[in-house]
Amino acid sequence: MLDIQKWKGSPWLVLTILSFGFFMTQLDLQIVNIAIPNLMETLHASINEALWVLNIYILVLAVFLITAGRLGDLFGIRQLFSIGIVLFTISSLLCGLSTSPLELIVFRAIEGLGAALLLPQTMTFIIRLFPSERRGTALGIWGMVGGVAAVAGPSLGGFIVSVLGWRWIFYINVPIGVLIFIFTYLFVPEIRNSAKQQLDLMGGSLGFFIVFIFNLWIN
Repeated sequence: MLDIQKWKGSPWLVLTILSFGFFMTQLDLQIVNIAIPNLMETLHASINEALWVLNIYILVLAVFLITAGRLGDLFGIRQLFSIGIVLFTISSLLCGLSTSPLELIVFRAIEGLGAALLLPQTMTFIIRLFPSERRGTALGIWGMVGGVAAVAGPSLGGFIVSVLGWRWIFYINVPIGVLIFIFTYLFVPEIRNSAKQQLDLMGGSLGFFIVFIFNLWIN
C-alpha cells in the first residue's frame, strides 16, 4: 500500500500544482504545430525533420508512460514528478536554444521523456490524496485542464510566435517549470510503496517495444 508520510496539507493545493505540470505537457502537444513554418525557415529544416520535431515528443511520451508510472511506485511519486519537471524544463530551454533540426529533435525527445515521467504521477497523487467522495471532482478538474490545453494550444502558440518568435513557445516553459518544482518541494508530499517490489524488466521491455513500433507506424 502507498503510505502518505505525516502529511496534513491541502489536496486542492497539490491538485493545482500538479495541474500546471499537466497543462504544460499537454500544451506542448499542440503549440509546436503553429511554429513549424517559422522553425523550418530559421533552422533550414526539411519536411521530414519538421515532422520528427512534432512526432518524437508524442512517441517518447507514449513509449515511457507505463514504465514511468511503475517507477513512481518504486522510487516515490513526488521524486519522479520532480525529475520529470526538471527534465521537461531544461529540455524546453535547450529546444529554444537549438541551432539545427537534429538538436531540436533530440531535445524534444528528452522533453517527451520528462512529460512521461511526470504525467502518471499526477493521477496517482489525485487517487491517493483525495477521499472517494471528492475524487471524481478532482479527476474531472484534471481532465478539464487537458482539454483547456488542447483548445488553447493553437491560439496561444500563434500569439507567441507572432509576437515573440517560435523559440518562446519553449522558453515560456522555463519559469513555469521552475515554480512548479519549488512548489512541489514545499507543498507536495512524498508517497512511496511500503512493500518491497521489483521492476518487471521483461514485461516493461515488451510493452516498450510494442508501443514504440505501434507509434512509429502511426506517425
